[in-house]
Amino acid sequence: MSFVNICRDNTDPFYRYKMPLIQSKVEGRGNGIKTVIVNVAEVARALGRSPDYVIKYFGYELGAQTNTERCLINGSHDASELQDSLDGFINKFVLCASCKNPETEIQIKEKDRLQRDCKACGHISVIDPRHKLYSYILKNPPAGSGKGGKGKKSATATANVVGGGKSISDIASGQTVNQKPAGEQNDDDDVLTKKINAEAAALANETIEVADDDWAVDMSKEAIEARARELEGLTLNENQEKFNKFGEWLLDESKDSKDDLPSDIDIYKKIVELDILEDPETIQVLAQTLFDNDIIEQIEEHLGLLAKLIDHDADFEKAFLGGLERYLGLENQALIPALPKILVTVYDKDLISEEVITAWGSKVSKKYVPKDISKKVRKAAKPFLKWLQEADEESDDE
Repeated sequence: MSFVNICRDNTDPFYRYKMPLIQSKVEGRGNGIKTVIVNVAEVARALGRSPDYVIKYFGYELGAQTNTERCLINGSHDASELQDSLDGFINKFVLCASCKNPETEIQIKEKDRLQRDCKACGHISVIDPRHKLYSYILKNPPAGSGKGGKGKKSATATANVVGGGKSISDIASGQTVNQKPAGEQNDDDDVLTKKINAEAAALANETIEVADDDWAVDMSKEAIEARARELEGLTLNENQEKFNKFGEWLLDESKDSKDDLPSDIDIYKKIVELDILEDPETIQVLAQTLFDNDIIEQIEEHLGLLAKLIDHDADFEKAFLGGLERYLGLENQALIPALPKILVTVYDKDLISEEVITAWGSKVSKKYVPKDISKKVRKAAKPFLKWLQEADEESDDE
């Protein structure tokens, strides 16, 4: 599934807030022709809004009748037209008017006044009452909203963050995502890999219980000002612009294929030139940009560079796993079932220590990806984590 920035005016490839592109399907013909929004639930969840609001907004903007239960809009409408219309919905009903952050919730004040409460900067944005959707929301308020305007955290938008950002509380759906067993993804004859694949097959339908991060929004004046500066691009980390330049440089160099990437020597020179050699975020950016479907071979290919940068530093190891989690979870989910073999590779090559992998796999984190994706990634990693645990127990017995 392709993801784009929620605010499409922002072309930063490392922009923290992402959503899937609209997918539509035209059915019927003649007077009975209609358009089905195939993934409206996923889009609405990324925006932190009810799918009904999105469907109704399309109907009002396009002058067409809608069916919210079946996600239908009368008439033929292509995906690009709907995506453009969705931008209007995002500007009017999602983004904070002050910091342009989608981390907002709709509240009802004084029975008939709608507002957006920004959980990042604390700004209250009044929603334009002239739009038809305004009345629909009043009649169909968000879950958890009321006279006091205290909506649930589930009304906020999904945030995916590069370089230490956090995902927003709404994204916890609590559902286990089913996925193909890792054993179906490769035919490797390696004994260890076979064992892991067999365990993955047995665990395919198992629900994983992992400890969640303790998380709360810091609403102190200093924290609010810090988040506002970060969202406006005035990051507290003076190196953030350098990381963005580094990532954009790598992406530009590999537009056609990962085979067109600069050599490890050139990449290292660029890192030195930008003066980000000592920053863990550098390895995070690399983990998001170096790989494609041939990730196992590419880890081998860039082993010298990765080993030199990580150098058994726990912070760099964690950053590499975070970047890898973000790449698999947001850009190439088809590779998630291959995660056990990827972890075997980085473990065997002594890139990531057992302690860091174990700590990473034991706890769902919203640091790099939404929580539901974090659960999915860790579920895929469980066979390898189980093998590590059994290997330690055998070592203790001996």
